[in-house]
Amino acid sequence: MSLGRDFRRLWAAFAISALGSAVGNGALPLVAVLALDVSTFKVSLLAALSTLAGAALALPMGDFIEQRHKRPVMIASDLIRFGALASVPIAAALGVMTYTQLCVVGVIQAAGLIAFTAASGAHLKALVPAAMRGEANSKFEQTTWTTLTVGPPIGGALVSLVGATASLGVDAVSFLLSALGIRRIQQPEPEPVARKEKRDITAGWRYILGHRGLRALFWNSQLFGGPVMMVSPLLTVLMLRDLKLEPWSYGVVLGVSCLGGIIGARMAPPLTRRLGLHKMLLLFGALRAVWVLPLPFAPAGVAGLVWLTVAEAGMLLMAGAFNPSFATYRMEVTEDGYMARVLTAWSISSRCVQPAFMAIGGALAAVMGLRGAMVVAGVCCLFSAAVLPWRSATPAPLPEPVQRSVP
Repeated sequence: MSLGRDFRRLWAAFAISALGSAVGNGALPLVAVLALDVSTFKVSLLAALSTLAGAALALPMGDFIEQRHKRPVMIASDLIRFGALASVPIAAALGVMTYTQLCVVGVIQAAGLIAFTAASGAHLKALVPAAMRGEANSKFEQTTWTTLTVGPPIGGALVSLVGATASLGVDAVSFLLSALGIRRIQQPEPEPVARKEKRDITAGWRYILGHRGLRALFWNSQLFGGPVMMVSPLLTVLMLRDLKLEPWSYGVVLGVSCLGGIIGARMAPPLTRRLGLHKMLLLFGALRAVWVLPLPFAPAGVAGLVWLTVAEAGMLLMAGAFNPSFATYRMEVTEDGYMARVLTAWSISSRCVQPAFMAIGGALAAVMGLRGAMVVAGVCCLFSAAVLPWRSATPAPLPEPVQRSVP
């Protein structure tokens, strides 16, 4: 069975926008520093405001998206992000760029990502046959890690050669191309499932918490993703300050570890056929949780570089195998009339929890030291394995969805 031409069009659109986002990764703070020379506090405020205000703006979107065809929402999200990001290099060229503009662009970008993720997840479920969803999610996962491998070096080169706003221009154009690619998809969309209950912006969370498997995976994702993001800035300091490694070594660790994600995603479909979806969730959900704890024990010098590279690559290898299985499971057990709201609730939660963990990590590093804070993050990751849906295991490869309505 083939995934079909329309899936390939969607996949190509995703690959283009993912590459553009990887090239423009971290570009807004760079523009704020290099072009506007803002303070460290304002750079931090820009990141926090983009995340939290974007999540707040996206809060009512789940219900809105649920009641509409998903493809027009995806195209609109792409075009809005194109306009927002393109305004920055244009304003810079005209000499009218301001810090306020960057904040507004950051909020629009964050809200647009949440809206696009919710619509695209529900759209993919309708576009791809159930038997091929694991394969489709694996291809998206491979693309994500591939773009994260090649995109940041391209973005860094653009910033060095052309200027800080160049990578934002590339990101903007990628969203325009993504919208054009999605527009080429020909398969008619099914009619949205009519909402029977009153409008409720909490329906996505209530659905998640009312389903045993989704509830377990929701807490698992927060307890894993939060500590991983908490370690990210601490790892930079550990490498450059404590281990006395050269700045280029940070790129080596990130680049090689992303290859682990690509390999894991390629492994996922054949392993799922052999083990079943639920065993994949349990096995790789547990295995991905053990790799953060060794990070703070890295020795100095070349041995430390190898140590960190192996640990990061191991974590992303396991995460690359876990993520397609997780995305497929969430599709299978979520009713069509709740898919967009579940994805919106999930995205908003992650985008609020992860910055909170990063702030906690900074505070812990001030009190316990850098390595002590990283140990705490590693223990939290281990705990994430304990809340996997161990009791939901069944002989069937996929549990049946629970047919119910959320009041």
